[in-house]
Amino acid sequence: MGRKVNPKTIRIGVNKTWDSIWYSKKGKYPELLAQDLRIRKIIRKALHDAGIDSIKIYRTIKKIDIRVYVARPGVAIGRGGEGIDRLQKKLSMMLQQDVEVKIKEVAKADVSARIIARTIADGIERRVPPKLLMISAKEKAVMAGAKGIKIWVSGRINNVSQARTIKVGEGSIPAQTLKADIDYAEEIARTSNAGLLGVKVWVYKGNKVEIEDEE
Repeated sequence: MGRKVNPKTIRIGVNKTWDSIWYSKKGKYPELLAQDLRIRKIIRKALHDAGIDSIKIYRTIKKIDIRVYVARPGVAIGRGGEGIDRLQKKLSMMLQQDVEVKIKEVAKADVSARIIARTIADGIERRVPPKLLMISAKEKAVMAGAKGIKIWVSGRINNVSQARTIKVGEGSIPAQTLKADIDYAEEIARTSNAGLLGVKVWVYKGNKVEIEDEE
């Protein structure tokens, strides 16, 4: 079971919740879902250098509230709030609706699966050896308090002819225990010589049986 489903999806309602929180009538749902995907794509492109952990979208009748959790809030906000104002105006024009973007800082960026995966993918795109990136990320996560971490990189590593998977891990990842707080993310590294490489990261943070409101 633990290897065949997304570790975050199976824990929704136990210790995880949805990244988009809103309600709509059946006929309106596909349109709003497509909007959410466009919003996330634009934000990830605009705030790539800030180290995005997650994007939460809350909708009301007249307003869209977006909370972006990043490792480097100063980079996301920009000088004098320039960057965030520009992003809000762009989203408001696209959606024809009032949009408010709030930047939140991630408490421990070194144990965020999304930030770890994106950092490794960016390093691979800069032609840094994947094994070095994986070992460095593992050591930082363990030092930051992670009880377990597992990192996989798959593809034509080092431009070899046949694809393979290299794995690095430490501690335990209780994938079948629902109360286990496991953060999971996957990213793609786009290289010019070896094509696409997939990066998967699991981080075990301990046990948790309630959903915390991230304010």
